[in-house]
Amino acid sequence: MELSPGLSLLLNRRSCHALTEPGPDGAALDAIFQAALRVPDFLHLRPFRFLVAGGDGRDRLGQAMLRAALAAGKPDAVVERAPRLPHRAPLVVIVVAVPRVSDVVPVFDQILSAGCTVMAMQMAAQAQGFGGVWRSGWLMHDDGFHRELGLAEGERIVGFLYLGTPSAQPAPAPAEDHSPLIHWL
Repeated sequence: MELSPGLSLLLNRRSCHALTEPGPDGAALDAIFQAALRVPDFLHLRPFRFLVAGGDGRDRLGQAMLRAALAAGKPDAVVERAPRLPHRAPLVVIVVAVPRVSDVVPVFDQILSAGCTVMAMQMAAQAQGFGGVWRSGWLMHDDGFHRELGLAEGERIVGFLYLGTPSAQPAPAPAEDHSPLIHWL
């Protein structure tokens, strides 16, 4: 069976950790953010926002990560590494869940919607020839780092999306048996 380009994109999605310049910008970056706006979002609440660091912004983000690591009393190795973290790619998008007051849409659903934006943006980047990796880690859950970024009460990071040009192609996706994960009712 010949796969459509869209299905091929989904079935061959791979995280790309080896990222270099250039990162997406201009129309390519606009398309990535447009893809984020297509995620499931009941009542169109837009329960997310994006903090973007490219160029010198990666230095500022690294310094915020360093201050958070120091304030959290992290081990020396973590502290030393913190300012370099944003430099793993030309562009870093921090996706923040921003739950809205709603009698209809639970906060959990809104956080899932924010998480979907990360996947949509990664797929839009890959469709344009860029690579990306969705990272998490202790900084996602650190109140000091949240303060460094100016996050409001109730906002939370759902992921760091690192984007750039693959310097090495990730290994092809292995064939997997999905049948153990499926339970028919």
